[in-house]
Amino acid sequence: MRHSHGYRNRGRKLLRKHPRRRGYGGLSRLMYEYNPGDRVVIDIDPTFIETAPHRRYQGRVGRVVEKRGRAYVIEVVLGSKVKKIITTKEHIKPLTTPQQSA
Repeated sequence: MRHSHGYRNRGRKLLRKHPRRRGYGGLSRLMYEYNPGDRVVIDIDPTFIETAPHRRYQGRVGRVVEKRGRAYVIEVVLGSKVKKIITTKEHIKPLTTPQQSA
């Protein structure tokens, strides 16, 4: 049998949830409002796979460009190219920079 090269291939570990973390996440992630220019981390939630970006963008940092309905357009630099990802709030979280101690 030939190897499948589908959209979600080789994503078993990446697109799964730990058994104790199954189900819907907290409301704070869904209540957060993003504005154009905000930096976000793409963190795919396998509960909502219909609006999830491709697995190659997992963990990437991008910048919110605009809001489209209930989704967001995010610019991500991939190599020397700039890609635009359209995804919903479930798959992004705000970028928190570590505090620099003096």
